[in-house]
Amino acid sequence: MEPITDQNPDLLRMQQEYARRTEEGLAGDRYSFQNPAHRWIILDRHKEIRKLLKTHQPAGLADLQILEIGCGSGGVMDEFIQLGAEPGNLVGVDLLLDRLKQASTSMKDECSWVNANGQHLPFLDGTFHLTLQFTAFSSILDPETKKDMAAEILRVLKPGGSIVWYDFIWNPANPQTKGIGLKEIKILFPGCHLTPARITLAPPLVRVLLPRFPRLSDWLASLKILNSHLLVWIQKLG
Repeated sequence: MEPITDQNPDLLRMQQEYARRTEEGLAGDRYSFQNPAHRWIILDRHKEIRKLLKTHQPAGLADLQILEIGCGSGGVMDEFIQLGAEPGNLVGVDLLLDRLKQASTSMKDECSWVNANGQHLPFLDGTFHLTLQFTAFSSILDPETKKDMAAEILRVLKPGGSIVWYDFIWNPANPQTKGIGLKEIKILFPGCHLTPARITLAPPLVRVLLPRFPRLSDWLASLKILNSHLLVWIQKLG
């Protein structure tokens, strides 16, 4: 794992923001699986991903070469291993070398970890069957950076390959993020077929409701109007 040497101002801002969160301990217990609210969110999302894969990838994940953009410490990749992906077929890319080192020590050795800028992915055209994007794009504020990253994802994806997209529609409490609606996703991935679902009850609501009203959280999530994320199956045509 070699550190990246290319970056732009928005990516540098992201690096500094995540370093600040780590230093101040802002990402600790709130995003731990031991936290009931976070665990509820992850398990609810996992249920929706299972539905998505059953519809669009019924043959399973075992034979697919899979890339995750913005993999962090590897939580999503571990989730896809649980769903049937082979660790040796998984590659995680992230800006932050320390998070990749954490992933490489805590997860299966067979996974590959690459410290890279998503605008310049170090892979050949058409390398991957499936790409995962979980809340990486909403952390990018610069439109051109998002556009370049989307183009790179499509470049390294095989014809007929797919993207699993999970990201905020809105997150007004965090000025370091910018929500992305379906219209913008369509612009980022032209010529692709999109199947969207609105999921994940807004996390601040879950944190308030879950300790006392778990069934209310389930019911509100089923209404979708207060759900804050899009889960999208994006298929590259041709």
